[in-house]
Amino acid sequence: MAGIRRKARIIALQALFEVDSVAHSPESTLDRLTKESDLPEEAASFARELVNEVLGNKKSVDAIIQTHAPAWPLDQMAAIDRNILRIAICEIMVKRKVPMKAAINEAIELAKMFGSDTSHKFINGVLGSVSTKV
Repeated sequence: MAGIRRKARIIALQALFEVDSVAHSPESTLDRLTKESDLPEEAASFARELVNEVLGNKKSVDAIIQTHAPAWPLDQMAAIDRNILRIAICEIMVKRKVPMKAAINEAIELAKMFGSDTSHKFINGVLGSVSTKV
């Protein structure tokens, strides 16, 4: 099951990145990405849920990021890092269905796959700081 959830997180991250970068519609972006990836319906549903929760809580999630990464204004932060943080913080603070360590580990893995050479360290530091406040 973890493999399927990771694939769903990857789709959610790709969708959020595209929405954030070029302002495409979240629904059409998710539809296209889930069809291209051939995700099982349960995983596609999880990806949609993540995207909707991030977008629905974007203002409060972004405020949490700014509190815990004050040296990095959101508009200067790498878009991939910003969206990985958004997903993890939603899972930790909003959904609360995923154990904190699991959400942090998944975020670090996404950062290693899609971010820069130092993204995983940055993500770990910010989420470590967030975790002390939960």
